[in-house]
Amino acid sequence: MRVKHLFFLIYTIAILSACGGSATEIAGPTAVSTQTPIPPATMISTQSTPLALLVVPADMDKTTSDLYQKTVYNLAQQSGFRFQVRNTLTPLDLADPTLKVVIALPPDPGIATLAPTATGVQFLAVNIPNLAAGGNLSVLAGDSQMDVSAFIAGYIAAMISDEYHIGMIIPQGDVTAQSAFNSFNNGKIYYCGLCRTFYVAQFGYPTFIEIPTDEDPARFGGYANVLINDRKVYTLFVYPSLANADLLSYVGTQGIMQIGTSMPDPRPGGWVATISPDTIKAIQSAWPNLIAGAGGVNVQSPLGLADVDPELLTPGKLRLAQETLDSLLAGRISTANP
Repeated sequence: MRVKHLFFLIYTIAILSACGGSATEIAGPTAVSTQTPIPPATMISTQSTPLALLVVPADMDKTTSDLYQKTVYNLAQQSGFRFQVRNTLTPLDLADPTLKVVIALPPDPGIATLAPTATGVQFLAVNIPNLAAGGNLSVLAGDSQMDVSAFIAGYIAAMISDEYHIGMIIPQGDVTAQSAFNSFNNGKIYYCGLCRTFYVAQFGYPTFIEIPTDEDPARFGGYANVLINDRKVYTLFVYPSLANADLLSYVGTQGIMQIGTSMPDPRPGGWVATISPDTIKAIQSAWPNLIAGAGGVNVQSPLGLADVDPELLTPGKLRLAQETLDSLLAGRISTANP
């Protein structure tokens, strides 16, 4: 009996020893680790990231507002800037030490007063009147390229008009307007050379009529009638200082085409295209200097073609017009000598 007890005791110890060894081998590596724990991911603070503000009026139409916001947002993203939109601008906004760029549209949020208080910020005033560039304030002013506008208007008018029957209304005695008419004529020449016609015309084209400076605007339509009815003009370009909404709307009822630098609302009949400053391109071109801290300059808006009626200025003709406009802006074509 003693022998049986002894064998049972030895057998039990052997089993326990085997189990204990296995438990140690499994638990050992899990209990002790020599690897350094990976720290959790942390967000980079944006408090030091430079900031760009766009100031747009709350009542701006949504399409235009969205376009400005998208433009400045894309520029900010590409440059590693944060971007925010404001409807007004206050001294508290300028107290942000990360603020580097402010682009403001009319109405004027008080740029002339605010800019000198934030010398580390570059300001760009877009089409805000009565502001002078200097210091940290750059000014994107209205279009001063009337000769370019008139040249491309003459080019387009000649392209779309039978027998090049095109004309212009200008203010009497205005030297700048007379220069614009010469550019309008040169635009026609650039498109068609000598512009030979099948019929002997009583009037050379382009033709023009002058409106006295003291004339009642309500009578402008009569001058337009001279070009439309007597001189058989098919496409008309009205000098900007005379292009009031009533005149353009009246011209639109006469069954002819017209090109302008600003399209009234509602759109007049026969409106081919608007030759106007391209503010978006101007902001894009000014951006590198703004973020580099180089400001205080006048920014010129390149001209663009907008409000195009594809039935009057077809895609192929629009492409030719855009190529010509690009060459004008690049200085490859002279408005004075095509």
